[in-house]
Amino acid sequence: MKKPDNLILVIFGATGDLTSRKLIPAIYSLQKQDLLPERFELIGLGRTEITSDIFRQMMEEAIVNYSGEEVDSKENVQKFLANISYRKIAYDNQEDYRNLGTFISQRCSTLDIGNNLIFYMATPPSLYELIAGNLASAGLTKQDSGFRRLIIEKPFGYDLESGIKLNNTLHRLITEDQIYRIDHYLGKETVQNLLVTRFANGIFEPLWNRNYIHRVEITSAESIGVEDRGSYYDSSGALRDMVQNHLLQMVGLTAMEPPSSLDADAIRNEVLKVFQSFQPIKESEVPGQVIRGQYTGSRIRGEAVPGYRHEKNVNIHSRTETYVAMKFFINNWRWGGVPFYIRTGKRLPTRVTEIVIHFKPTPHHLFQRVVGNRSGNQLIIRIQPDEGILLKFDMKEPGAGFNVKNVNMDFHYKDLADVRVPSAYERLLFDVMEGDSTLFSRDDEVEMAWKFVEPVQRAWKNNPEIKIYGYPAGTWGPEISNSLIEGDGLSWRYPCKNLADEELYCEL
Repeated sequence: MKKPDNLILVIFGATGDLTSRKLIPAIYSLQKQDLLPERFELIGLGRTEITSDIFRQMMEEAIVNYSGEEVDSKENVQKFLANISYRKIAYDNQEDYRNLGTFISQRCSTLDIGNNLIFYMATPPSLYELIAGNLASAGLTKQDSGFRRLIIEKPFGYDLESGIKLNNTLHRLITEDQIYRIDHYLGKETVQNLLVTRFANGIFEPLWNRNYIHRVEITSAESIGVEDRGSYYDSSGALRDMVQNHLLQMVGLTAMEPPSSLDADAIRNEVLKVFQSFQPIKESEVPGQVIRGQYTGSRIRGEAVPGYRHEKNVNIHSRTETYVAMKFFINNWRWGGVPFYIRTGKRLPTRVTEIVIHFKPTPHHLFQRVVGNRSGNQLIIRIQPDEGILLKFDMKEPGAGFNVKNVNMDFHYKDLADVRVPSAYERLLFDVMEGDSTLFSRDDEVEMAWKFVEPVQRAWKNNPEIKIYGYPAGTWGPEISNSLIEGDGLSWRYPCKNLADEELYCEL
């Protein structure tokens, strides 16, 4: 791949966890692959009073601790760190932004780096409008002699009203094509491979419709709790944190029509059409279509784990959901009548994200008596971890008779020799440098997603009688969530099964 144009990357919130754990390791990996611009500088901004030398030491530790791969030589690490500096900033002080503009101009001139700037807001979402406004006031968003791009992290608002307000505010300051709303799930290799699986293979796309698919199931499970994010999570919850963005974006890519080209807007137009086709969930229908849960104290592999309400900075009477399961439909010709099921939760048995396509069973059950409880064929697309694809189908066991056994045909990315799977942030940061917005959410997508979940938010707010079900930490969520699945004897797919108290078997 060709290198991006010369640029300066400015990170707001540079002393935070996101920068240390994700951004710096990803940028360092790009340098190792010789994919950074010929002339590149990173400026970290934050409210903490530290020197550039101390900041470089912090980033060196981040590279060592979080790169997830063998760290290059000390010499190359130092070469990378030499392009990093730090400045203290008060986010509400316009003078600081004018001084930042002067500093950037000096660096551009000294390094002959051009005037291309990327601003990354690794800050709480409440600061997005403030920072963007001050950048615009200081003239740092004008694209006179180079590009200006702004990266913001989810959540993009907290509900439909705030999402629209954020978009309108940003549009008064900069244009939509300057905004990159980052969703790291869309940077994962298997999510992108979903498009190739569907549209590059003649065997899948003819079956990808209501005639052959019984249901679609998407799971994003986390084994960890809220850790040190209790104050943030208690004001957010799983619906805002995961469903409105990550899960609905995966639904969009799974259900979209073939795009006319690989142009960013061509793909995002098709995702938007899916969102526009969601069958609205009425407020009165929420209890029957959406299950929310909250993990309770338990023991996991012999270790005592506190319940959500006993986590640090969480209200002891909190009704914030740590688990959401939802059933809904897409009203169009391809998907009419096919139920879509999505679920996400914290403190589940393992960390796994996958899309499961359940195909309809054969119309004539020749082998029903032998097979017993038949399940239809499944195509499982594993997003994380152990990225890959698994096809489940029935085969005859060797020997007399027709004893049928369910078998797997699978592919793992790790089996590709000498092929490196980039991290999500690595891929997405490179795309921003290249100006490719394909894997980033557009304003109308964000607003349609908020519009879809708004009745759920209203129902939970207005009707205190809607239950929030407890589930022991380390289990697959409230058992009542299986009641969402249509069909006798059907339930969610469980990617991992307990073999013993200390062991999990995870398929794929």
